[in-house]
Amino acid sequence: MPLDKVAKKAIEIIKRNPEYFEALVEYEKTGKLPNFSYKKRINFTIDADTMIKFIEYCRKNAIKMSSKVEQLIRKELSQ
Repeated sequence: MPLDKVAKKAIEIIKRNPEYFEALVEYEKTGKLPNFSYKKRINFTIDADTMIKFIEYCRKNAIKMSSKVEQLIRKELSQ
């Protein structure tokens, strides 16, 4: 593969996954790969009453809201 195509592909990969590139930069500086999360932050809008009830439910049951949402999404996708 010509060098210019390799460079273009590398730039494309870096733009899609900047956290991988940052991890490699950190490795070059320190000699250690950083621990980074494979989780991504998302934003969505829900009804305010539903949100309040969900916060209370998670608090009473000592559940992380994000873990519960992730569990419910997995359940929905498996159907």
